[in-house]
Amino acid sequence: MVGSGGREHALCWAVAASPLCDKLYCAPGNAGIAEVAECVAIQALELDRLVDFARSQRIDFVVVGPEQPLVAGLVDVLDAAGIKSFGPRKGAAALEGSKGFTKDLCARHNIPTAAYQRFTDAEKAAAYIKQRGAPIVVKADGLAAGKGVTVALSVDEAVAAVRDALTGGRFGEAGASVVVEDFLDGEEASFFALVDGEHALPLAAAQDHKAVGDGDTGPNTGGMGAYSPAPVMTKAVARQTMERIILPTVRAMSAEGNPFKGVLFAGLMIGSDGPKLIEYNARFGDPECQVLMPRLKSDIVPALIAASDGELKNFDLRWRDEAALTVVLAAKGYPDKPQAGGVIGGVDKAAALSGVNVFHAGTKRDAQGRLVAAGGRVLNVTARGRDVAEAQALAYQAVDLIDFPGGFCRRDIGWRALKRG
Repeated sequence: MVGSGGREHALCWAVAASPLCDKLYCAPGNAGIAEVAECVAIQALELDRLVDFARSQRIDFVVVGPEQPLVAGLVDVLDAAGIKSFGPRKGAAALEGSKGFTKDLCARHNIPTAAYQRFTDAEKAAAYIKQRGAPIVVKADGLAAGKGVTVALSVDEAVAAVRDALTGGRFGEAGASVVVEDFLDGEEASFFALVDGEHALPLAAAQDHKAVGDGDTGPNTGGMGAYSPAPVMTKAVARQTMERIILPTVRAMSAEGNPFKGVLFAGLMIGSDGPKLIEYNARFGDPECQVLMPRLKSDIVPALIAASDGELKNFDLRWRDEAALTVVLAAKGYPDKPQAGGVIGGVDKAAALSGVNVFHAGTKRDAQGRLVAAGGRVLNVTARGRDVAEAQALAYQAVDLIDFPGGFCRRDIGWRALKRG
């Protein structure tokens, strides 16, 4: 397993439970992952070192968790070394690596998404924004750790976001080009499908909470919590998503010489005229993966191998009827300047509750062996229940057993599902 976050802990937890897994390594891992896998001090972007390690240990299968090594071409170098892996090659990972690439693909293949234009010139972008009006959305083209999107409620805010990216260098190379797109009205959902280059197997849907504060207030983050299933993703909406968005994308990528293998994560807006694509990610969501894995009844390993081998056509997975909900405990100051080093206690008490998993995201052990914060998002407290309300109550019961004075969380994860009743 490549990666070090909550998504990778959830995947390691699921993979370690498989009878097909004799030995699990994670590079670089974290303090929680160390309980289910042997952590290796190799960073996710040290591609050559990862390949050398896989060769030396005779690794049968590599699962790439985060987007950065996928976009950098880790799967390509593993392929070249004859090492089987799960994840898209660099050309296909462009679906996440470049917002503009995805928007252009959608335009060529009539995949429903918001109207847009791409810009490298701030003045031309400002003129387009003034012409379109607000609300309007500005996105850095490249990878910006979930922080490169501005949903601007005024023209001035949108123009400022463009200038921040294009002339202010706020996102570095990732913001050297921007996509300006129409604001979509509706309810967001996260939809996942395993893809083997030709076929796609839909997974469970989830709903993320991007804003840092209760009531969806404050700046966007990498995600402050999630739950699954998402009531907005009815069977009809899921079918439309497969027919109008996922399968046309899979066919288009194959036809254009970049077949996609891995997990395709569609960020959707569900409006009155059905689902539209907001953006694609080329890996499992974080924190959505932390609610998908506890709901999955089937062994995850054969599914990942089938996607890699092009064998998904007749594959199926079984899911628990229960809901799952995860609450992110983040370090104070997140997302801008998270405070590292805060000591954390009570995790074992929380994890001992029936139906609870505490997945580690940004954690490590200090010289005294204490668990400390080592990132913005620190822990993912996940609970299962008969419905979202029960899962939410159990998750917050577990949160309250954790002693983390340097942390905070949202207290309303799951509010949209509860509002539906």
